[in-house]
Order: sequence, then C-alpha cells, then structure tokens
Amino acid sequence: MTSRRKLILASQSPRRRELLAMTGIPFETASVEIDETFDPALTVEKNVMAISKQKAEAVMWTLPQDAGEAIVLGSDTTVVLDGAALGKPGDADHAFEMLSALQGRSHEVLTGFCILHDGKAITDYARTIVEIGAMTPGEITRYIEVMKPFDKAGSYGIQDPLLACFVTGIDGCYYNVVGLPVSKVYAALKPLFPLDANR
Repeated sequence: MTSRRKLILASQSPRRRELLAMTGIPFETASVEIDETFDPALTVEKNVMAISKQKAEAVMWTLPQDAGEAIVLGSDTTVVLDGAALGKPGDADHAFEMLSALQGRSHEVLTGFCILHDGKAITDYARTIVEIGAMTPGEITRYIEVMKPFDKAGSYGIQDPLLACFVTGIDGCYYNVVGLPVSKVYAALKPLFPLDANR
C-alpha cells in the first residue's frame, strides 16, 4: 500500500527541494501560482499555514485521478519584525529598506506547512528567532548587489555566504529559516511513509 504513495512538494524552490531531500523520502515537485497576500484578519501564524494549504490544494487539484495515493506538501515562510510580516522585496530599494530595519536587532522567521492526503490536512508551523548584527549601508548594498535576494522573505537568505558575518544568533531551527522546518515536516510525514522513513 505504501508503495503507491507519492510525495509531491508544492514548490519549485531549490532551497525547499534540498531541505525535503534531507528526509530521505522520495518526492516530485510541482507548483501552481496562487495569491500569497496575507489576510489582515488572521495572525501571521495562521496566514503562513493558510497559504501553505492553498499551495498544496492548488497542486492537488491538478493531479489526475489515477495519481494514486498522492501526498502534497505546501509551505510558506515569512519574516516578522515588530509584529509585522515582511514579504519579498519589490526592488533593490525595498530590499535595502528591509535589511536596514533588520540589522542590529532580532526578528522572527515563521514557516508554515500543510500536508494533504486522503482528504485530510495536517498543518503546523515553526518559529525561529534570528539576530542580525550591525551592517553599514555599504555592506547592505553589496549584499543586495551580489546575492540579489528578491525571491526571499525579509530580503535575505541565512545560507548566503555574504550574510554569515552578520548572523549573531539563532534560537530555534536553522532549516526553518532557510525555508522548511525539516524535523517537524519529517515527524509529520514519517507515519505516512513507514517503510521509506525507517530505511
């Protein structure tokens, strides 16, 4: 029965593909563009879980009826500063503004995920506190010009080499900041792939 199960990652993000591969569970990728605008009536935690579910549902709806026991994983990450969610920057100026606000202090990174299977949805999220040290305007500009963080929430990737000199503290899951809380996702997937997960 488990051999017919197929895990599909509802994302084309290279970072999430690398992180999910750490679980050792084989998977495919697919994605459908959705409106990722936050609902102001919901908390940030509920928003990242809701958007994760929307991503997973959008992919699930595209699958053929003979797709077998498809299991779809959706995920969404955001950076939170002073209670406000910071999405992806629109341009270099916006990225500079975000990084200027983040430097010299701590902020939160929240990643929600949703696993759809058998008409059920498993949703959860992880929170990590990240502290970024002081950065000069020149250092911020260089980071933006070299790393081009326009596809990253908060305008940075913690795995980027040029940011290593400025990350002064992490409280929580590092992989959550990269884009997927691997340990939580693995714990949720393990019961669905008992043979694969215990190899």
